[in-house]
Amino acid sequence: IYRGRYSLDDLRIINDTKARYIIVSNFETFRIHDLDKEGYESTYQEIRLADLEKDCHLFNFIIDKNKQMMQKEVELSGNAAALNGAEDRQKLADTPALFREQINPKSYMIVPRVSSERRKYIPIGYLDEKTIPTDSATIICDATLYHFGILTSSVHMAWMRTVCGRLKSDYRYSKDIVYNNFPWPTTTDEQKAKIEQTAQMILDARALYPDCSLADLYDETTMPPKLRKAHKANDKAVMQAYGFKADMTESEIVAELMKMYQKLTAE
Repeated sequence: IYRGRYSLDDLRIINDTKARYIIVSNFETFRIHDLDKEGYESTYQEIRLADLEKDCHLFNFIIDKNKQMMQKEVELSGNAAALNGAEDRQKLADTPALFREQINPKSYMIVPRVSSERRKYIPIGYLDEKTIPTDSATIICDATLYHFGILTSSVHMAWMRTVCGRLKSDYRYSKDIVYNNFPWPTTTDEQKAKIEQTAQMILDARALYPDCSLADLYDETTMPPKLRKAHKANDKAVMQAYGFKADMTESEIVAELMKMYQKLTAE
């Protein structure tokens, strides 16, 4: 969109960029030039700002006509101001999904941005396109069981506790500081398969308690024994993938991860 004054030479220059439509405006009127048509310099569609509401269909070329949901959303949004009766308001209430983010991953791992410092493990989970993530969480699209196993391990938790920010005393997980700087192990096929197996054990253990939230399951005082056992098995598999000794303390784990990080950043 080009604002203010414009000349025919300006339009010819713009045409060299291979754009089809050019919209120019001086904030009082809009002119739409179709550069695929002959004589586009002198023929155009003009819309006054005062008439924009009734002539907005002239801008339909901006919208992908295949995105029917988006078209419906625009239609309902435009009519929302005129809805007064209970019946009309109910129409909007029956279609809440139309007023939402359109680009939603089919499958993704979700990590809460803030988690209690009393937890040994941040409760990480899987969600699908039926759930809309908000800015209170970090998501990882198309994450595999291997990724889940590494990120929910005591190794990653040790790294997180050391480098993450804090909200009061709670952990504040960050993609830039925690996730992007985390040194991943170089695994063999056998090690990767083992981590995938123990990661699935964690999910299976959670499934035994469908009425419990992740907050309940990851409370250190009430964590189910089967879930704790699955996490210990996963921790062991991840430690082996890193080549760490089973009896290493959290400080020793972080020290080794920092060495890996320094090596990676020096390359």
